[in-house]
Amino acid sequence: MTIAIDGPAGSGKSTIARMLAEGLGYTYVNSGNIYRALTLLALEQGLALEAKAELLAASGKAKIEYRGKRLFLEGRDVDDLLHTGPVDAKVAQLSAIPEIRDIVNRHVRAIAGNSNAVVEGRDMTTVVFPDADYKFFLDASADARARRRCDEGCSGSSLEEIRANIEMRDTIDRTKSVGALKIAPDACYLDSSDLTIEEVYDKVYGKILH
Repeated sequence: MTIAIDGPAGSGKSTIARMLAEGLGYTYVNSGNIYRALTLLALEQGLALEAKAELLAASGKAKIEYRGKRLFLEGRDVDDLLHTGPVDAKVAQLSAIPEIRDIVNRHVRAIAGNSNAVVEGRDMTTVVFPDADYKFFLDASADARARRRCDEGCSGSSLEEIRANIEMRDTIDRTKSVGALKIAPDACYLDSSDLTIEEVYDKVYGKILH
């Protein structure tokens, strides 16, 4: 069984997907973190996003895997490095490159394999797993999402800077030529702006049980 969850940055989809995977005993796949790992790789290697050939070569041969709940890049645990300010500032631009999306989608499908999986990202329900057994789109206002990211305290940016970055990423994500963020016609839409994580989880889990 495949459960696919899409939504904008800070909508709570990663937390919900992780909780579902743990509760159901499924494989958890965060596609956004794979984009972030490739962004980190580009930053560490000094690759400009405009240097497309070099960027695609490095991304195509990168070794990315999940070990438990954590993401490893070239055998190194980089999970704690994926939500820093520099990565936040570049990940949307990198994910807008069609060839990069193809590379990440291959990683996602390979990790999910033939097992029961909870996958989440921007185009899981529309492009990567259009035939998923359950589809959800989690949304929230830009203000609510910025507050959540600020409360996490991992980017080192101010609330205003986080909100501006979220709005910039929303624009890029919704206007991509390939894999744009949109609601699948058969996805269950849920606005989490005024809900706790527990309330969102109960609603999503309840849909799966029924």
